[in-house]
Amino acid sequence: MAVLHFDKNELGNLEYSLQREMLSTNRAGGYMSTTIVCCNTRKYHGLMVCPKDDRDENNYVLLSSVDETVVQHEQSFNLAIHRFPGVYDPRGHKYITDFTYTPAPAITYRVGGVILKKELLWIHSRTQLLIRYTLLDARSQTQLRLRPFLAFRDRHTVGRANMEADGRSYPIEGGVRNRLYEGFPWLHMQIDAPSEFVAAPDWYYNFEYGEEIARGYPGHEDLLTTGYFELDIAKGQSVIFSCSTEPVDPSTLDQVFEEELSRRSNKIDFLSCLRHSARQFIVRNGDRTEVVAGYPWFGRWGRDTFIALPGITLTQGDDRSCREVLDTMVSQMQGGLFPNMGYAYNSVDAPLWFFWTLQAYEPFAGGPRKLWKKYGSPMKAILEAYRDGANPYVRVDDNALVWAAHPRYAMTWMDAVVDGKPVTGREGYQVEVNALWYNAVRYALELARKSKDTAFVERWEPMPERIRKSFLELFWYEREEFLADYVDEHGQNTFIRPNQIIACSLPYGMLGEGMKRSVIDTVRRHLLTPKGLRTLSPRNPLYEGRCVGDQPTRDRAYHQGTVWPWLLEHYVKACFDMHGKAFLPEARDMLKNFEEDISVSGIASINEIYDGDPPHNPRGAVSQAWSVGAILRIAQMIEAYENEYPGVKTLMDTIEAAREGE
Repeated sequence: MAVLHFDKNELGNLEYSLQREMLSTNRAGGYMSTTIVCCNTRKYHGLMVCPKDDRDENNYVLLSSVDETVVQHEQSFNLAIHRFPGVYDPRGHKYITDFTYTPAPAITYRVGGVILKKELLWIHSRTQLLIRYTLLDARSQTQLRLRPFLAFRDRHTVGRANMEADGRSYPIEGGVRNRLYEGFPWLHMQIDAPSEFVAAPDWYYNFEYGEEIARGYPGHEDLLTTGYFELDIAKGQSVIFSCSTEPVDPSTLDQVFEEELSRRSNKIDFLSCLRHSARQFIVRNGDRTEVVAGYPWFGRWGRDTFIALPGITLTQGDDRSCREVLDTMVSQMQGGLFPNMGYAYNSVDAPLWFFWTLQAYEPFAGGPRKLWKKYGSPMKAILEAYRDGANPYVRVDDNALVWAAHPRYAMTWMDAVVDGKPVTGREGYQVEVNALWYNAVRYALELARKSKDTAFVERWEPMPERIRKSFLELFWYEREEFLADYVDEHGQNTFIRPNQIIACSLPYGMLGEGMKRSVIDTVRRHLLTPKGLRTLSPRNPLYEGRCVGDQPTRDRAYHQGTVWPWLLEHYVKACFDMHGKAFLPEARDMLKNFEEDISVSGIASINEIYDGDPPHNPRGAVSQAWSVGAILRIAQMIEAYENEYPGVKTLMDTIEAAREGE
C-alpha cells in the first residue's frame, strides 16, 4: 500500500474528502491549495495564489478555480464542486474515481463511458500553473469546457461583486489574458490545443467557505468568470491549460510539463513526504531567501524561521538554503532583534534561537572558526544588545538574567492576544528565554576561544556562571521539583508548561542530571501526547482541551492546553541525552504516531497544532514548518542512535538520497 493512501470508495463522501487539503508551491512565494476534490473550503484556497511582484510579501488569490465540463451528445456533465448556502452545486464529486498525490496531484473522473484524468503542476521559480487533461477513454466525440473563476483579492479577505472589476478578456496566442483590477499582474490563460474562448462575463454569488465560517470569519464570496474555453478532445489525447502571470508559447507546454514532472520526487514513504513538504517552506524571492511559517495563511516569522530551519534544511543536506536564510535574517537585524511577524521586532527569543540554529549549522559551515568569522559580529551585537538594554522591553538585570515585558503584547512564542491583552503574557524572567540566553553566551564563548577572540572572551567569561546561579535560584520549584514557567515581581509562576523542557534539550544546559530527570518526568506525566506536548497541564483550571471556535475562543486555547508538535523535538532530545539508546523504542513509536497524519489533513505534511484532549484532532495551519522540521529532526536522532552515533551527524549518507528529485 502506498504511504499516501486515499480510499477510492470514500472520495465521493465530502465529509472524507473536504478535510484533506493539498498544497503545491513554486518555491518563490506562490502556491496552489485546495481540497483533494478541488472544492475550496477556505478563503486561502485557490489554484493561483501569489505575490503581486518580487517586493510584495503578501499573497493574492488570482485564480480561484476552474470548472471542467464534459460534453457528449449535447449532454453536459460538470465535474466541479462548489458549496453555496445550503447546497453543493455542481456535485462533480460523484464522478471522481481516484486521487493520487505523487509525483503531482491527479484526479480521475468517470462519466458514463468517459474517463478523464486531471493533473495539476506548479512550475518551480515561475508563477505558472499547468493542468493537463488526458482523455483515457471515450466511446464517442467528446468536448471539454473550461470555465475559470477569478478573485483578484488579498488572501486574507473575501471578494464581493462590484462595478470596478474589468470583466473583459483580451485575446493572446492560445487564449486570453485578464486583470480585474489595476495594480495586479495580468493573468494569462492559454491552451496548447485548438480551442475557442467564449466571452461571457458574469458574477457567481455566495461561494461558501465552511472552514472560515467555523473559525468565525466571513465565509461567503462572489467570483467573476469572464467566459469559458471550448475544445474537442480525442481518446488518448492530452491537452494542457496554462495559467501564468507571464505569456507563454503554447506549443512548449507539453515539453515544459514533462520536464517539470520528471524533476518531481516520488513520495514513497513517510520521510520522503516530509522532506518534500520541508522544501516547500523555503521561498526565494528577489534577493531574499525566507521560510514560510505555515500554509495556507502564515508568512515569514523570525522565531519560526530559526526553530524550523535546521529540520527543514540540514536533515536533508540543504546547507545552501540554510545559509541563505540565515544571511537574509542577519541583513534584517535591528537593535539586536530579528523581525518576527513581517517587520515587527517584538520577539525576545528569536535572536537567541539564532544561536541554536548556528549550532546545528556549524558542521556545514567549515568549523567553528569559519562560523565565528562569518556570524561573530551579529552574535556579538545580539548579546550586547541584551546586556545593554538596547530594546526598551528587553534587558539583562544585575542577576545576569533576561527580563522581558511589554504592556500590549507577549514577547515569547506564547503570543496570543485577546481584546488587546496577552492570554499568556509571561512578563518577567521566562524559563526558555533564559535557558536560550545561557546557551547563546556559552556558545559564543566557545567560538571566540577557538577563534582567539580574546577581547570578547575576557568581557563575557564571567557571565555563564552568573546566569546559571541566578537561574537555579529563581526557577527551581523545590516543592514539586520542576522549573517555574516564569518569574516576575510576585515570584514564581508554577503552571506546568512545556517551556521548561527546552532547558533540558539545549547543547549547553544548567541543570544537573537529577533536575533534568525530574523535569522530564513532570513533562511526561502532564504534557506528553502522541502528537506533541500540551501547553498546559490538564490539571490546571485554565486548561482548554480543544482549539475550535472563533478567533478569540481559539486564541484563549492556543497556549492553554493545545498540543504543539515542534516541542516534541526538545522532549525527544532531552530523553535521548538522559537515556541514550534505551529511549529508541519510545522514540520510534512517537514517529509512527504521525505517519497516518500525512493523509488526513494537510497531505504529505504535519499540522501546526492538535487538540489537547483525545483523539487529538489536527488544527491550525495544515502544513507548518516547525512541525515538519521537528519530526525530521526526531527521525535524524533515531537514525543517529540506531547507528550508534548519538552526536550531530554529518548526514553525508542521507544527503544524496534527499537531493534526488529536487
